[in-house]
Amino acid sequence: MKEPNIFKMALEPAVELVFDELSTATLTKADLVDALFERIGLSKREAKEVVEMFFEIIAESLVASEDDEEVKITGFGNFRVRNKNPRPGRNPRTGELVPIAARRVITFHASAKLKERVQDVPADLTKD
Repeated sequence: MKEPNIFKMALEPAVELVFDELSTATLTKADLVDALFERIGLSKREAKEVVEMFFEIIAESLVASEDDEEVKITGFGNFRVRNKNPRPGRNPRTGELVPIAARRVITFHASAKLKERVQDVPADLTKD
C-alpha cells in the first residue's frame, strides 16, 4: 500500500490550530501532533512525521546557513545564525576574567503579524 504524500495534501486555508486546551505556555511537539490529528485529520503517525520534518528542515537550514542568513517563516518570524566574536567575560562570583570563545548563536525575531496577534490578546486572558 502506497503511503500518502502528506506534504501534497490540500489544507483548507480556514483551518487554524488553536491550542485553547493548553493550561501552560509550553507547547510541545506532542501538542502539535495532537492538534494536527484532531483538527486536520492526519493520523498520529503522519502528524508526528510532519512535525518532525518541519523542525528538521528548519534545523538543517540553520546549520547550513552563512552568517546573517535568515530562515524566514512568513507570518511567524525569522531565525538567524550569527557568528559572535571571542570576548572577555567575568565570573560574577569571583570577578575573575574568563575568556568567552567565538561561537554561533541563533536569534529569533517575531514578524509584525505575530507581534500584532500577541498585542491583540487582552491582558486578563494571559493571567493564570
